[in-house]
Amino acid sequence: MDAPEADIVVDDALVRRLLAEQHPDLPGPLRLVANGWDNAVYRLGADLAVRIPRRSIAVPLIEHEQRWLPAIAQRSPVAVPAPVRVGTPSEAFPHPWSIVPWFPGRSAADLPPAERGGIAVALAEFVHRIAVDAPDDAPVNPVRGAPLAVRAASVRERLERMANPALTAAFEDALAAPAWRGQHRWMHGDLHPGNLVVGSDGSLAAVIDFGDLGRGDPATDLSTTWLSFDAAGARTFRERLAQLRDVDAATWRRARGWAIVMGTAVVESTSGDGPITRMGRDALTRVLEEW
Repeated sequence: MDAPEADIVVDDALVRRLLAEQHPDLPGPLRLVANGWDNAVYRLGADLAVRIPRRSIAVPLIEHEQRWLPAIAQRSPVAVPAPVRVGTPSEAFPHPWSIVPWFPGRSAADLPPAERGGIAVALAEFVHRIAVDAPDDAPVNPVRGAPLAVRAASVRERLERMANPALTAAFEDALAAPAWRGQHRWMHGDLHPGNLVVGSDGSLAAVIDFGDLGRGDPATDLSTTWLSFDAAGARTFRERLAQLRDVDAATWRRARGWAIVMGTAVVESTSGDGPITRMGRDALTRVLEEW
């Protein structure tokens, strides 16, 4: 997926200057490893990474990660990129930035869905452990965790262009499901294979990129059932989650709706055969197979 154009200039020289000014005790090779949707990521030495915003819209997300991820890391059964050092706004760069752990492994998005089943149990345990009641001052993401109806107009437009009646029926069913009435829960907000790191042994090594971290309907994160797994992996994920807590039928219906939200957005906004494009197509195929 092509990242949006940056409106904050970030380059090697800037990152080296920031490290020298604020964290001079962390020397080591520095290299750009990703220009993501919102942030640039530089690997620092063997064990660390610098996460720095490349778009103004991402600045509050860095602040959210710095404030809330340490507590989430204490609850999470797998590693998460809680900042080990904080970069503060300065004359050189007027925005916050972070130094986080570097997790070796490969993106789950680089594996076919049939090979992701080995992380299904661990991912279910992660979702369960972080989805606790969130405080009133926890961040609210305007496009994730909100009532599904907030996304209805844009998704219906995409579905009309796709001209797939079965997919439209599945989304309308999700919209008709009872809304979440409980306490807002913590959610990752963007729980797809591109944000899951798989270790060399096939285990879930880390869950990364908490830029969409917030409170809301837990169905949002459960959309990973369709985004991340084939039918067998999804069954394992759901069975393990059922052992940990009750998830009612309405929540699963909304979760399928969130998978359609994300799948249609990816399919319509990308092209080619990259891992994220494949993820969107696979998710919609899984919805249709189940529906």
